[in-house]
Amino acid sequence: MSRVAYYRSSTADQSVESQRSALGGNFEREFMDEGVSGAVLAADRPAFAELLGYVRDGDVVSVYAVDRLGRDALDVQATVRKLLDKGVMVEVRGLGQIGRGAGELVLAVLAQVADMERQRIRERCESGRAAARAALATTGKTHRGKVSLGRPKACSAEDVVAWRKANSASASATARQFNISTPTVKRYCAAAR
Repeated sequence: MSRVAYYRSSTADQSVESQRSALGGNFEREFMDEGVSGAVLAADRPAFAELLGYVRDGDVVSVYAVDRLGRDALDVQATVRKLLDKGVMVEVRGLGQIGRGAGELVLAVLAQVADMERQRIRERCESGRAAARAALATTGKTHRGKVSLGRPKACSAEDVVAWRKANSASASATARQFNISTPTVKRYCAAAR
């Protein structure tokens, strides 16, 4: 019997270290999918696919949370069933080991709750974007007082074009001056013509 850990983070700038420390260690092998969206099926994630090929009857796979096991409730249940069919136990932090019967039922309910929460987050985000668009169209500012959607601009196009012209600077020198990309400088200059 070997103990195996699986970690996943959604973006490259996130780390799996908090998951690792929460699980405590003492694993024979660790599999990590860093920068892999939760929208990807578990079996299609490189490290998880490798894990599926590695584990054997009697092994235990530990994960930080139910949502690490799949993209939605159905994927979580299919993934756990696949592992259980191989004789592999699944251990979820805070829940303990998941086995056949009652364990599968508890996991199915928790996976459904996680799925529902993801949907609620998506709905709240879309509602906020809709409110921002409506306020912007009506007042010229979003409901949070910003003058545009998304990140604020690093600088104005007019300032960039004027500085480049006044200094007879190249696009790359202008980009360095304003801490923006060269394509942005070129786009601003092309629009000013």
